[in-house]
Formats: sequence, structure tokens, C-alpha cells
Amino acid sequence: MDELEKMLLMQIADLHKVPDGAYNIRSNGASEGRKSTPHIRIENRTDGKAGIDIFVSGETKGESVHIPVVITKTDYRETVYNDFYVEDGADVLIIAGCGIHNCGQAGTEHSGVHTFHLGKNCKVRYVEKHYADGDGSGEKVMDPQTVMYLAEGARMEMETTQIKGIDSTVRTTRAVLEAGADLVIREKIYTHGSQLAKTDFAVQLNGDGAGADIVSRSVAAGDSKQEFELRIDGNGKCRGHSECDAIIMDNAHVTAVPALAANNVDAELIHEAAIGKIAGEQLLKLMTLGLTEGEAEEQIIKGFLS
Repeated sequence: MDELEKMLLMQIADLHKVPDGAYNIRSNGASEGRKSTPHIRIENRTDGKAGIDIFVSGETKGESVHIPVVITKTDYRETVYNDFYVEDGADVLIIAGCGIHNCGQAGTEHSGVHTFHLGKNCKVRYVEKHYADGDGSGEKVMDPQTVMYLAEGARMEMETTQIKGIDSTVRTTRAVLEAGADLVIREKIYTHGSQLAKTDFAVQLNGDGAGADIVSRSVAAGDSKQEFELRIDGNGKCRGHSECDAIIMDNAHVTAVPALAANNVDAELIHEAAIGKIAGEQLLKLMTLGLTEGEAEEQIIKGFLS
């Protein structure tokens, strides 16, 4: 890989070298390297779609798999389908993400469709980062889709971060949880200029004891727009919590549309939402320590999204 591709890998997956454990690195539509391990097997799809199937055995304990994507072409568009099959009792860390560098006038787009099939009592931590740069006028677009099926007692922790530079993104997340399953999602988004970010969560809590905790934090600056839709359906004796916190700056626009549907008398569902500007007293306090207004805003934003 060239230095530009290596820089993108560092931004989205903190990779400075070939990772330990299983990995599949995709660059401009082609494989740049793949490795399976005794417990984690990576194979090409057999249905003709671009992407891979990842099989995680129940013997997997504390192992990781990296599946980053980097694109340095302009006028390039792709949709990649990755399916994860995690057996009962497994414990695995999955690190994904996409980095785009576009210096041309035509657009570059990546859509990643990730589907997780989690067995009973397994544990998955899924980390996904999105980043884009390049001084061209072509749009940099990412539309990730994540679909999760959690069997009884499964737990999934999902961390998604949109770092910078993405002109347009539609982030779609769907989850279906059976009895005793747990889902934790932490989303962080920063937009500026005329960028657009849409987030659409929908979670079905189908079994008794199922739980979901979804928190989205975002900063909208410049003339950017953000839209959030969050829906939790409680179909059993379950618990669900969703939270949307946003800092709005300049001429940005933020819309939050929460929805809770209790379809069982024992469903406990909560939603919280807050949209507002940076408090003047926060800026003043930091500026009395010697920071400029811009530096103070940067520190507040950094802390809010950490």
C-alpha cells in the first residue's frame, strides 16, 4: 500500500502495520491482504455480491478481526456486503471503518452493508470509524447500513464515529433482540460546511429481559444539517433507553425525531433529547485560562464527543 492508503488506515483503524489476528483489508475495490485464524475464518461471498463472510467460532475468546476499507479513486462508487456469523459463547472485537481520499471533481461513494448473526450468550464489540479528506470538489459519500440479530443472552456493543470530511451520509441501523439480549450503541458525529448527516435507528425488543441503550452525540457547525430518527419497540418485558444530544453552531440545523412503542405492559422505555449551543459561561471559563474563543470551542467540542 502507498503512504496515502496507510494514512487512511491509521485514521479509521489505528493501524500502523499489519494487524495481529484475522483481517481483511480492502483498497479501491480489491483485496490488499487477508488472514484467517484457527477461530476466525474469512471467505469470499458466494452470492455474487462484493464483500466477505466472517465466521467466528464459539472458541473465540478475546480475539479481534480488522476489516477496513480505503478508497483513493475519484469517480468511484461501490456497495460492499459483509456478513458476520458469531457462534454461541464467542467473545470478539470487530474493527471496521472506511476512509476516502478524493482530490478529483467527480464523486466517490462507499456503502457498507454489515449484517450480524449473533449466537446465544456471545459478546461482540464492534468499532466503526468513517473519515474523508482531499482537496477536490467531488463529493465524498458514505451510507453505512448495520443489521443485527441477537439470540438469547447475546450482547453487542457498537461504537460509530464520523470523524471529518464526509459530505453526505445516511446511517441506517436495525436490530432485533431476543430474550435476555443486550445492545449498547454509542454514536459520535461532527459536521461542518454544507455537509448532511442522517441517522435512522430502529430496534425491536422481542424477548423478556432484552435491553437497549442508544446514545448519539453530535456537533453541527457551519451550514450543515443533521437529522436523527430513533425508534424502540418494546414487545416484551424489556427495557429501552435512547438519548440524542447535539451542539448546534453557526447556521446549522438539527432535527431529532424520537419514537417509543410499548407493546407490552411490562416494557420500560425512555427517551432523552437535548439540542443547544455552547454555553457562554463554558467559553468564558476557558478563555480566562488563556485560550482564544476558537480554541475554547475546540476544547469543549472535543470533550463533548470524547
